[in-house]
Amino acid sequence: MKGLSILAAPATVLLASETISPLSVLGLGISIVFIGLICIIILITIMGRIVQAFTKKEKKQPETVPAAISQEAAIPNRQEFVAAVTAAIAEDLGQDVSKIRIHSIRRV
Repeated sequence: MKGLSILAAPATVLLASETISPLSVLGLGISIVFIGLICIIILITIMGRIVQAFTKKEKKQPETVPAAISQEAAIPNRQEFVAAVTAAIAEDLGQDVSKIRIHSIRRV
């Protein structure tokens, strides 16, 4: 019955001087968490650099509106557009439409 002798082995008993203090457990836990977070940060940084190396970034130049196109031609119903924008701004601000005055509208 060799198997029983292994199961029947007496448990080791820690003496009072060998117990782990709660502060050391707290310190160990906090240090493990921060080491894990630092490892995650390092992995994310490495993965980001790898992805940047394999993706090609093309710089898009901003589209310029030709001078031949006037503002009136860009917006066919300019008065209706201004009225809709004014109503939307008034609704968002919670004010009456008559209190809002639009000086200019530019295409961005």
